Amino acid sequence: MTTYRDFALAHRGSARATVLRTVGTRERRSHLTAPRVPTVGIDIGGTKVMAGVVDADGNILEKLRTETPDKSKSPKVVEDTITELVLDLSDRHDVHAVGIGAAGWVDADRSTILFAPHLAWRNEPLRDALQARLAVPVMVDNDANTAAWAEWRFGAGRGEDHLVMITLGTGIGGAILEDGQVKRGKYGVAGEFGHMQVVPGGHRCACGNRGCWEQYSSGNALVREARELATADSPVAYNIIERVGGNIPEITGPLITELAREGDAMCVELLQDIGQWLGVGIANLAAALDPSCFVIGGGVSAADDLLIAPARDAFRRHLTGRGYRPEARIAKAQLGPEAGMVGAADLARLVARRFRRANRRRVERYERYAKAAEAVRRTGTTRTTQGSD
Repeated sequence: MTTYRDFALAHRGSARATVLRTVGTRERRSHLTAPRVPTVGIDIGGTKVMAGVVDADGNILEKLRTETPDKSKSPKVVEDTITELVLDLSDRHDVHAVGIGAAGWVDADRSTILFAPHLAWRNEPLRDALQARLAVPVMVDNDANTAAWAEWRFGAGRGEDHLVMITLGTGIGGAILEDGQVKRGKYGVAGEFGHMQVVPGGHRCACGNRGCWEQYSSGNALVREARELATADSPVAYNIIERVGGNIPEITGPLITELAREGDAMCVELLQDIGQWLGVGIANLAAALDPSCFVIGGGVSAADDLLIAPARDAFRRHLTGRGYRPEARIAKAQLGPEAGMVGAADLARLVARRFRRANRRRVERYERYAKAAEAVRRTGTTRTTQGSD
């Protein structure tokens, strides 16, 4: 039996010609009628590339993971990695589209990576480069946008019409969903909340400015504070110094969270500080955007209420008009580290609809031509047989 993938590979050129260049603006309406077919979602971060086949209900059918190529390597090396993962999964699944969530700025057409801090992508036409190598359409978006979409569709944001996602990892990322549509801004780079300046003249940020929010409420901020206390040989840091055998560079965010759960006073306090700064930033976003729900994701959110509880308290203290306005709900993300991958796959399903329709028409045309050719061949054979008599 000929599968969709077999036919697509055999007609690579015509398949690429029908790729939908942009997803319709009414994403809420579109996802309800999107084809219920398996798609591949890919999440590209600073340390790992995760790829998975996801069904229409957000279930991960298979997942692969590999290390992210070094920042110094050429964009083609990253494209090779993505291609290998997609083809590997395609050997076992009938893949209809590929969605990519990338840690970087993606243009409004979702085709070009404008800038990626952890990769050698600078105005890189990633979508077109991958479509030239794969037989299915490709959709590219920011990883926070894809994570927010996944939480809205399948996780903590279900039922919310105005949602803001905050992703706490090495830095702070974010996304805005309104009426079931991701708000990407005029140039595609909305949601870079981590670079709001909250402390004038504060800590220097990698972006070049000072006092950015992510310098006070992120994985980097958490680790920086712990290492500074350990370097100063502070009595409150003796426990964590002993845990890493005096090797301070081995202090990590997950270790701080683990010790905080065990009751280490310094680690608990550090997470409270991070949570309080998180609440301040959320209050600022509430003043600007007035969402009904904030979803907190990313690796640092694994600290649960050690982080979320102080964030809620600080949010209530700093909220403009507190006591006289409805308060947004603050919830921890439910889909964990797979959210970006699941969301990318689900957004890619919107692209797959047009591709499937065009492909079905090509298949029908191909079958008609095949039948006509067979009829001509049989007629010719019959006449040859009669002539020989």
